[in-house]
Amino acid sequence: MARLSSDDWTLRAACRGMEDALFPELRDQGQAKKVCHGCPVCAECLAEALDNRIEWGVWGGMTERERRQLLRQRPDVKSWAAVLGAEHARQVAGQTR
Repeated sequence: MARLSSDDWTLRAACRGMEDALFPELRDQGQAKKVCHGCPVCAECLAEALDNRIEWGVWGGMTERERRQLLRQRPDVKSWAAVLGAEHARQVAGQTR
């Protein structure tokens, strides 16, 4: 079975093809965040933004301000991909029980 590269998550994103809609003015950020709800790659998207300190747009259901706050609260995290991947695995395991 072929393994997907880390960049392949973007092909499964609910927002694929909607890039402009994900960089809204402040008043429209709630609308952009709705696209993230139920997205199969929400955790990967958020990890990408946090690990790379992306400062614009809605990523993984979080605005720039929300991501900055999270980064300030958890300066000890070296890999958000590892943290969010582990959390996602726990959630999946809980659903299969």
